[in-house]
Amino acid sequence: MNVIQTLSKEIASLVSGNEIYETYRSRWKYFLESYLGGEEYRRGLHLVKYQLESESEYQARLRTTPLENHCKSVVQVYNSFLFRREPERLMPALDSLPEMEDFLKDADYEGRDLDSFMKEAATWASVFGHSWIMVAKPNVGAETRAAEQSLGVRPYVSILTPMVVLDWQWQRGPSGRYTLEYLRYIEDINGDVRVLKEWYPDRIVTTRVDLAKNVIMESIEDVNELGVIPAVCVYNGRSIVRGIGESDINDIADLQRFIYNATSEIDQTIRLDSHPSLVKTPETQAGIGAGSIIHMPENLDPGLKPYVLEFSGASVESIHNTIRHAVDTIDKLANVGAVRAVESRTMSGVAMETEFQLLNARLSEKADNLELAEEQMWRLWCLYMGREYDGFIKYPDSFNIRDTDKEISQLKTARETATDTRV
Repeated sequence: MNVIQTLSKEIASLVSGNEIYETYRSRWKYFLESYLGGEEYRRGLHLVKYQLESESEYQARLRTTPLENHCKSVVQVYNSFLFRREPERLMPALDSLPEMEDFLKDADYEGRDLDSFMKEAATWASVFGHSWIMVAKPNVGAETRAAEQSLGVRPYVSILTPMVVLDWQWQRGPSGRYTLEYLRYIEDINGDVRVLKEWYPDRIVTTRVDLAKNVIMESIEDVNELGVIPAVCVYNGRSIVRGIGESDINDIADLQRFIYNATSEIDQTIRLDSHPSLVKTPETQAGIGAGSIIHMPENLDPGLKPYVLEFSGASVESIHNTIRHAVDTIDKLANVGAVRAVESRTMSGVAMETEFQLLNARLSEKADNLELAEEQMWRLWCLYMGREYDGFIKYPDSFNIRDTDKEISQLKTARETATDTRV
């Protein structure tokens, strides 16, 4: 019995996260559902359930309530600016390597080039606050680089979201630098079977666990010849907790949920206005639809005559105004009001310029974090290849938008109003 209990504890410890992970896990799940929308959001049950509402009525309301996905819209706006221009990469020590060109074209062995890969890493970092990049190189037992080249072996990268990274530990060295000393994440999920990977500076442990049978199917230990854990934490914005970033949709997701519930109220208001409730006794027979006939018992008390219950809730227009205010708040929080506007807004030139400057500052910070993460990734890549890193990575640091038509109009007005003939 003690052996079984010990094994159960070992499995439970293996598939569970550390204290920080368990603290943030529900919030990360909420961010993921808010970004994906659609059926994922419906399954999240983010509509407030009415009192005395049956489960079938609640499910029907979930199916008929549409979602305005502001979280995805804001993240897409940010990425459209960040990757409008390609990053600059100079790698003098790697230009002669054939693996270098192959890696730039297919960074993750799934056909995505490096720019597309970094865009996805930036997307998940924007959603969760951070994401992880793992740099790996298959160990095929080749003794020379020529043998590796003939087998097509080279370093590649993969993305891990915070939802699958269960445990991590940093240690501060004598120089004051923090290094990653332990990392555990879920590599694959196949039904009840989980494949977990544990990285140490000197070894790699891969474990297959069957949760249904509560057994460890296989555990393989390999040598980590690199000597370091090849993982890079891509921060969207740094928080006070190491390994945890600041999400772009932290407050936007809550406003999106508020709009989602308000939209459901609009649907319910229209239904109640169009189809008011009929109050009658059980003996009274009433038809359904316009012009239906109501049969009342002959001896029915006059005070029990059927009547329509009028709805006196909030008007549809007032709910629409509330939703518009929530959308304006989202645009202010994300500094994308002038970019996401679908109609002409009354904004002064100074107000628009200020908003663009705030957006530019936010995007510049995100670009700096991506630049740092990619530099760390390339250092690990060079370590696998036995080369010294001497590269230069530069992401765009200015994202100013110019309204050319407005500038021409202002210059034309200034020219027409000038009194000096030399102008």
